[in-house]
Amino acid sequence: MRELIDRLERERIFAPTELEALLACDDNYLFQRARTVRESVFGSRIYLRGLIEFTNHCKNDCYYCGLRRGNSDARRYRMTKEQILACCAGGYALGLHTFVLQGGEDPYYTDGLLADIVHGIKAAYPDCAVTLSLGERGHESLKLLREAGADRYLLRQETSNAAHYAILHPPEMSLSARQKCLWDLKQVGYQVGCGFMVGSPGQTLGHIAEDLLFIKELDPEMVGIGPFIPHASTPFAGEKPGDLRLVLNAIAILRLMKPNLLLPATTALGTIHETGYELGILAGANVVMPNLTPAEVRENYLLYDNKNRMEVGAVHRRLGAIGCEIEISKGDYFDV
Repeated sequence: MRELIDRLERERIFAPTELEALLACDDNYLFQRARTVRESVFGSRIYLRGLIEFTNHCKNDCYYCGLRRGNSDARRYRMTKEQILACCAGGYALGLHTFVLQGGEDPYYTDGLLADIVHGIKAAYPDCAVTLSLGERGHESLKLLREAGADRYLLRQETSNAAHYAILHPPEMSLSARQKCLWDLKQVGYQVGCGFMVGSPGQTLGHIAEDLLFIKELDPEMVGIGPFIPHASTPFAGEKPGDLRLVLNAIAILRLMKPNLLLPATTALGTIHETGYELGILAGANVVMPNLTPAEVRENYLLYDNKNRMEVGAVHRRLGAIGCEIEISKGDYFDV
């Protein structure tokens, strides 16, 4: 197995069966090599992005998501431009220089309204990056938001297998449309983030290997990987959460495949294990997203149950304890 790990580090690409073997690996040497590779590119720096969950309305009915339109138990909210800018002001005062605007696919936020919000953030904080995570949007919409000043866009494909995608989503949604949006994002000029859940219903190691190969082909700047966690008001309420070890293995493999990736230790990872953030960093991740969403609404933004958010102060304490240097700059992606 160690020979396989060393070869992936050298060659950065594998056949699906070899990726499956590494995903099932139980040798911590995989994490050691991933950390070494990360440190060769980024040193001990871990990048912070301030997360603003500004709407929990969504037009979609994805079977795994607590924001799904069919969830009548959800307490819905929307934030105004002024509220979003206030979150940015608080984050900037804490030293953050990237703001991630995340929400469901909410038609209330038209292209014009979103462009105005993005422009307002960039005007107030020209030394900061704006990342959007708004689901699928058309090419012209993405172009308009890019021209308004958005720098990055996060859109998880969730799976790269069409049959598996159909297990997770209603018939009106398709993997081909999701992947087209990712390619559109690259064409428009965003720094692009994709990603997937580990342990979602129906997923196999082969599906994860397909995801890793799709990521290699797409060549994004960022990849978000976290465990599936069930939500009580979804069709998958009774399913088990994703396996911690498998999530960490996938992070480490991606670090070896693409050394300069921006790889977050996700909130979901911090939810399934009390030291999940630290374990993600020790497996090769290099981004953490502390939460800037106002306290009065943040408990209503529940993609899954028992969400464990982390504040900026806690990030400094916990990651400092494992020898990390917190980097608060906007931390642009770069080639190596």
